[in-house]
Amino acid sequence: MTDPNSKEDELAGTEQPFVQHLMELRDRLIYSLIGLVVCMGLLAIWPSPSGLIDLIAAPIRAHMPPGAKLIAVGVFSPFFVPLKVLMMAGVLLALPWLMYQAWAFVAPGLYGHEKRLALPLIFFGSVLAYGGIAFVQFFVLDKMFAFIQAVTPASVSATPDIASYVEAILGLYIAFGAAFQVPIVVVLLARMNIVSIEKLKEFRGYFIVLSFVIAAVITPPDVVSQLALAIPMCLLYEAGIWAARLFIKHTQAPEESATEAKP
Repeated sequence: MTDPNSKEDELAGTEQPFVQHLMELRDRLIYSLIGLVVCMGLLAIWPSPSGLIDLIAAPIRAHMPPGAKLIAVGVFSPFFVPLKVLMMAGVLLALPWLMYQAWAFVAPGLYGHEKRLALPLIFFGSVLAYGGIAFVQFFVLDKMFAFIQAVTPASVSATPDIASYVEAILGLYIAFGAAFQVPIVVVLLARMNIVSIEKLKEFRGYFIVLSFVIAAVITPPDVVSQLALAIPMCLLYEAGIWAARLFIKHTQAPEESATEAKP
């Protein structure tokens, strides 16, 4: 028999048939695709694919001889590379919309306190991803190419291929965008009671070493980009510990709050 003093589960009666889940998933995927196409269309109008190429090529061109340009070795590179950059920029612009669609799909199965956790994480996750990519574009690439130019022999003329250049910076965008999610991971680990705040503090020294190892593996073999990734990861880890305390305090389940309130 059900305990009359226990609170009714707020998700009781909200179960949906499997087919309805599939239909909801289909609708969310369609909405995501529409949002992506709209963002790509807007970027195709302004700044246009060529404008996007000019933007991402600015850091390396600043360290090339005056009048020098990137080259296209592949026959179809002048067509496919701008298209690839347009798609990459479209996904970046549509990121909050895509994350919202993912949240909207799982939201009906979340409790109220879980929803209070999900929305801020989606928002801050998007902001951190944008921050990581902007950090690469406006700081890391400039310092990295300045370092490379400084160690390049005078007898060597650097004329990079646009396709290989886009591949390289795309890898950096993904690496820094993912690395900047460290606070989100820390908050989730603490909020789901997988790791306590005290354990996260004790792991601080190990994480510093791990950050430099990760930076050495996923960044180009230059000191500048490795330090530019490892140091922010360490700082973001500390920010994640602070944020975890805040999220745990404000996203507790009702039964957890009642337990803590008891003497």
